[in-house]
Parts: sequence; C-alpha cells; structure tokens
Amino acid sequence: MKYQPNDKRALLQAALGRIPCDLAIANVQYVNVFTGEVYPATVFVHQGFVAHVEAGDPQADLHLAKEVYDGRGRTLVPGFIDAHVHVESSMLTPRNFAAAVLPHGTTTAVTDPHEIANVAGEEAVHYMHDAALGLPMRQLINIPSCVPSVPGLENAGATFDAGTIHRLAKLENVHGLAEVMDFVGVVEGEERMMDIIAAAEEEGLYLQGHLPRQTGRMVSAYRVGGPWTCHESTTSEESVDKMRAGIYVDARDSSISRNVTAVWEGVKDFPCLDRLTFCTDDREADDILYVGHIDDVVRHAVSLGMDPVLAIRSATLLPAQAARLDNLGAVAPGYVADFLLLDDLQNLQVKEVFTAGKKVAEDGALLVEIPQQAHPFETVNSMDVPDLTADDFALAAPAGCGEQVAVNVMTYGDMEVSTADAVVETLPVREGRVDISGDSDLCYAIVINRYGNGTLAKGVVRGFGLERGADGSTVSHDCHNLTIVYKTPEDGYAVYKKLRECGGGIACAAGGEVLCTFPLPVGGLMSNLSWEQVAAQSVAMKKALRQVGLQQKNPLLRIATLALPVIPKVKISDLGLVDVLKKELMPLFPEV
Repeated sequence: MKYQPNDKRALLQAALGRIPCDLAIANVQYVNVFTGEVYPATVFVHQGFVAHVEAGDPQADLHLAKEVYDGRGRTLVPGFIDAHVHVESSMLTPRNFAAAVLPHGTTTAVTDPHEIANVAGEEAVHYMHDAALGLPMRQLINIPSCVPSVPGLENAGATFDAGTIHRLAKLENVHGLAEVMDFVGVVEGEERMMDIIAAAEEEGLYLQGHLPRQTGRMVSAYRVGGPWTCHESTTSEESVDKMRAGIYVDARDSSISRNVTAVWEGVKDFPCLDRLTFCTDDREADDILYVGHIDDVVRHAVSLGMDPVLAIRSATLLPAQAARLDNLGAVAPGYVADFLLLDDLQNLQVKEVFTAGKKVAEDGALLVEIPQQAHPFETVNSMDVPDLTADDFALAAPAGCGEQVAVNVMTYGDMEVSTADAVVETLPVREGRVDISGDSDLCYAIVINRYGNGTLAKGVVRGFGLERGADGSTVSHDCHNLTIVYKTPEDGYAVYKKLRECGGGIACAAGGEVLCTFPLPVGGLMSNLSWEQVAAQSVAMKKALRQVGLQQKNPLLRIATLALPVIPKVKISDLGLVDVLKKELMPLFPEV
C-alpha cells in the first residue's frame, strides 16, 4: 500500500525549492529512522507529504515555506504505528478510539476486527472499515482469517472462508490478512487455512501471524505456511526462534499480557533488530487514558535498556515495513507527513501530534473534532441467548454416579491467559449436582451461545481467582459468546439476566444481586459513549471485580480467554471442553 499525493508534480516542485511548501517545521532535533542519526533539521511539508528534510542550519530555506512552525528544540519522530490492535478491545467505537489514542502519538493502527466479525460477520467488518473513514488517523483493516477461530470446536456468529477474503479485499482500507490463529491448521496444511492463505496471497495482502508458545520446527512450519509476523511471543526462547526464522516479532504490552520484557531479554544481544516491532493488541480505554498507548510500549522498552532510537524504529519504520506500508513510518521525502514532537529522547513524552502535516493534538489534548456519525450497526442487539432459569446453572452429575464423580477441571497456573492441561479431580455429588462448595479455589463455568444456536456447555475451573459471586462477559475471545464463572447457580443466573437485558457487556454479582454492570451494546463488545466515560466505567467495573476476589492487575479480562480454543492448553466453548493442541472436544466427565 502506498499513499499518493493529489498533485505529484507540485510535490516535486516543492522538493526542488521551486515553489513554496505549505509548512516548515524548524528548530527540531530530527530522528532519522533509516540511519539512526539524530541531528538538527527543518522538515518541509507540502500537500500532507514530506517534500524535503534540510539538515543543519535551522534558518536555511525558511523563505520557501508559507508557514514556519517553531519546534522549540523538541525531538521530531515519525508518528507511531500499532503493529497489531483490536479496536474493539478498547471497548470504544472506531471514532472514539481515534480520539483516545491520537494524543498519545498513534497516527496509524493496523487493526484486526475479528472480535466483532465473530459476532456479525462481513457486515461488522464493513462497519469497522466505514466508521474509520475520514479520521485524522489511519485505521487500516486486516481481514479476519479465523471466524470462528477453530471450526467444529465452537459456534460463533459467522463463518469466513476464502470467498470472504476475496470480497472484503475490495474495501478501500484493507491491506492484510489478520492474525492466522489456527496455527495447527496451518502447519498441518489443512484445506480451510490453506485456501484462506492462498486467497490472501492472490489479493496481494500481507499475512499476519499468531503462534503462541511454539519453538523449533513448529516455527519453521508456520513460516513456510505463509504468515510472517507474530504478536504471541511470551517467552524469550520463542522470540529468539521466531526472529531467527525471519518472523517479525510484535512485542506486545496489552491490558492483559505484558510481554515486552520477555521478548527484549531474548533478543537484546542480536546485532540486528529489524524484525522487532511493537503492538498493544488489546488495550482498554482506562489504560490508554492513564498509562498510554504505543508511546507507553516505547517507554517501557527504553526502561529495559533499549536504545531510544531503536525503540522509535520499532514503533514506526519497522511495523510499516512488516505491513508493506511503503511510505509510512518515516519522516522523509515522499512519505506521509505523520510526525510527533517529543520533549526529548529520555522522557519520550508526546507533546505535539501531526497527521498529514496538520497539528491534531498537543499536551495530551485533541485539537480537532472527531465527527460522531451514527451508524445503523451500532443499534443492533446481538444477544440471542436461550431462555434459562437459575436451575440451568447447576452442574448436573451423570446419572448413577453415586456420591462422587471424576471431573476434567480446567486449571489456571498463572495470572495470564493460558490454562494448563485439564486435571481429573474427584468431586462430591449432592442431590444429583456436582458440588464445589467445599473447595474455595473451584468455580463453575458456563459458555452460552448468543447467536441463536441454543448451545451451551458447563465446566469447572481451578485457579480463576473468584472468591464469591459471579463474573460474566460477552467479551469472550474470539467467539464472544456469553461466558460466566460463578460460585453458585443463583449468582451465575443474576449475571446472565443482566447482560441479556443490556445487550451485552461485563457484569458481576454476589448474593444473587448484580454489583456492577459495564454495558457494551455495540455487538456486545463496544460502547457508544466517549472514551472518558468508557474509561470511568472500566475503572468502576475493575473495582467491583476486585471486591469478589479477582486481584489480578487487570481483572476485567481475566475471563476473556477462558473460551479461546487457540491458546493452550484446555479451554471451554459452547460445545464443551477443548483440547487446544489436539483440536478435539474432550469429555467433562472422563469416566462416563
């Protein structure tokens, strides 16, 4: 993808100094992301593109600009690019997301709308695409590759195939195939994934990857399969193997998984870091407000010992190259004039933001209006769940099992997104129901299809962290069915009723009463409210979840990956327990 000026001949004349440029940014320390140099320079901009960069004398050629902007000695760098992000995970609509991240210097986001695509299919992708048009930032669309994430192991709201890829590739701002999550299907050469990858290659799309917890030959096979990026590196070992195989490692600091430290420890001694890029993947509105966006990832990497100029390259030029964005990611002749003024290379605080040569934010405040145009998609209720009663939340034991029964229990071994192998435990049975009341670390779990299928599955989970009540969410990657973890059927039912009533979102309950609700009526994933309002609701929801025992740094997304059958090892979907690596459903009661 290459952006073109309206009048290339005029840009050529401006580059030669034969006509005045629209703007000159003078008196700055210029970071050259091609050479790694930092030096005084003046940047000349015409028609939203860089025409020329004059090194040295800050007064040189200023007469060749219609407007001269004094950079006051600040450091000029390219606009930040998020290599991989789900806008939906901010719980904001595309326009409100832009309002939130622009003041932090994110001028381009490589987005994957597979969260909302799992809810509403191609219509949802069209919505995310259209709602992002006309913004003072770029939200570039990658076509979701795995809807559902693994067919046959869950029911989502849509199914994408190779034909879907060909149709969506015609959209103006589509430029890639989003994270290919079914890595087992890729390395085994399964027909569905091979067809989808082939369709993307035929359309000239770049291929984004997703390869969690894999090293060695699995990395080689996956790269042979086609994808050349991966944001799922959580250990130093896998980061090393992927980078050595030529895969771009999108070091991720999200609201749930902060992996930059592990990635950096693995690759910091490499002589060449041209395959290291930064992404946020999933960042919520309050994290963006109080912590930052890609700017925070850059500062984190620098705090670990990464050279600031290299960190800026990993947030600008390198993600542009990974995504084949030919003239984004640098401030150089012919490139789009997206750039930032930082206070300096030590603090790396974003002071001013320019997109296409126009100042759009300063000192954390947006200077331009984001048009709020209503879209019909935002009014559709996506909650088509079956009618249930409190009794439906009890876990019935198999007939004739007696006073106890063996159960495959999902187990969290850490505070992250992965679960371990299921552990067979013998649990008591009372009045025909599996009883967990004698073990404070156990919870029930239920996944309820919300797309009219009528399917649901129940299980038991250890190590989730809930001490009382219930936690429920329609933010349940990637199918986004209604997922609830609960101590008693009454609390699980209370959450179910509330989320059904409000059109989706997040809720918690205790004593049969709802304590807090975070409504997300746009597809059960996003809110129409401003980013400030959504941030406040997110903070309130986290406070309520801590009151029922979830003490993680971010309790909001603790439940989000319990139903994600592409993250090892055992998950639960609306069809039952899933062995992720074997791609098989497994019985809840192994002896039955």
